[in-house]
Amino acid sequence: MANYRSPGVYVEEVSTLPPSIAEVESAVPVFIGYTKIATNLAANDLLKVPTPINSMADYVQYFGGPFVQAAANISIVVDEKRTGTKTTGYSAVITPNKDAMGKHNLYHAVKHYFANGGSRCYIVSVALYTGTVDADDLEAGITIAGAQDGPTILLSPEAVYTSESEFNSLNQALIGLAANLKDRFAILDTRLSTVPKSTSSIGTDVAGTIDSVNADPLIRQYGAVYYPHLETTYNYEFDFDALTITDYTVNGAAPAAADDKQGQAFSALKNTSSVLYNYVLGQYKNQHIVLPPSAAVAGIYCRVDASRGVWKAPANVSINDVVKPTVSVARADQDLLNINDQTGKSVNAILNSPGFGTLVMGARTLNGNDNEWKYINVRRFFITVEQSIKNSTAMFVFEPNTSSTWVKVQAMIENYLFTKWRDGALAGAKPEQAYFVNVGIGSTMTSVDILEGRLIIEIGMAVARPAEFIVLKFEQMLQTS
Repeated sequence: MANYRSPGVYVEEVSTLPPSIAEVESAVPVFIGYTKIATNLAANDLLKVPTPINSMADYVQYFGGPFVQAAANISIVVDEKRTGTKTTGYSAVITPNKDAMGKHNLYHAVKHYFANGGSRCYIVSVALYTGTVDADDLEAGITIAGAQDGPTILLSPEAVYTSESEFNSLNQALIGLAANLKDRFAILDTRLSTVPKSTSSIGTDVAGTIDSVNADPLIRQYGAVYYPHLETTYNYEFDFDALTITDYTVNGAAPAAADDKQGQAFSALKNTSSVLYNYVLGQYKNQHIVLPPSAAVAGIYCRVDASRGVWKAPANVSINDVVKPTVSVARADQDLLNINDQTGKSVNAILNSPGFGTLVMGARTLNGNDNEWKYINVRRFFITVEQSIKNSTAMFVFEPNTSSTWVKVQAMIENYLFTKWRDGALAGAKPEQAYFVNVGIGSTMTSVDILEGRLIIEIGMAVARPAEFIVLKFEQMLQTS
């Protein structure tokens, strides 16, 4: 109150409007893995530092390009087709030695993320390219990511290159961190996608991932698993002009010495035999990289959150920059993945649907048998609302624990939840059927709570759940006229 000392007119502004809640970002992934560089102002100053980026251009600026494979890890066999002395065409067999290649996919994973609708994200570069992936490096990166405020999604695409036991431990670390912090969600991959599939291979592929995750439902609700891996439109990174022809034949037979191009580099053929160069380059571009689906799914989370809202299930959505899933998951296979009556842990299948492309056709957390936290969108919506309200109510710490404060807090939260109901996030014909906010002595607090400085708020929400199963019932009517 002003101190009135002399006659005059005094103006006092009275606050009547409640404060508002600023919603936190719901889809901010943190990628953990190896990079070519990690430099901002000085060499390697971004190593093991969570760094926000907004585009693939930002990634390239700070973390460089993809891992360039050694020329020895690819074989190029060319056969020249001749009629008489005239060359009529070529055929080529290009065979990458995938087992010997360097195991780094973070660059392409981030590229896949942005291609599928991704926006702001964090990168934790655990080390520069070494050609191999060390589980200890990735585990240290997970710990670093846990200390950073802001990320809401955890993933590590390079974990698939570790041993089975190490991979399982890394998945446990990811979902365990999400469950411990309760402000983020883990997207987990399966280590294998057996090609071609057999009657038992899909169960074997996913068993390691789901068996390694803690059986505690309080942990399982903070993560989701997707299967299978994806054949992308991206190519293995070689210095193509530096590659050489491994073997060269003419009509399947050894050529004359003057015609033999074995051992010649494509940098020379580019000028002397441009038709051969362009043909082999076209065939080379058909050698596609296989990526685990976590990065693309993180991009889909961002895309769906931006276009519809975090309450919309991130399913029945197409994946971009994909040729096909590496495994064709049939309806019978998906039945066992989506509802596992033995473990209660669900796996979300990615299907190749004719006319629609490659679709994510699952929206369940690993806690698939729990009606409360079965769906990814329900868990992530609660995370978003909890963190938004938590951040906004921090301003009331040390405010008088009286009815005036309670009214402001209640009005602030109710206004926020009303907008969520209006947007379609909450189910109910009326606001009172969609949510409630209770605060006050005799309602959520006792006099002892007041004396001990506790302001307790109870919030209930009826989150809209997806129509996962649409059942059409038909019956035949008898003729009436």
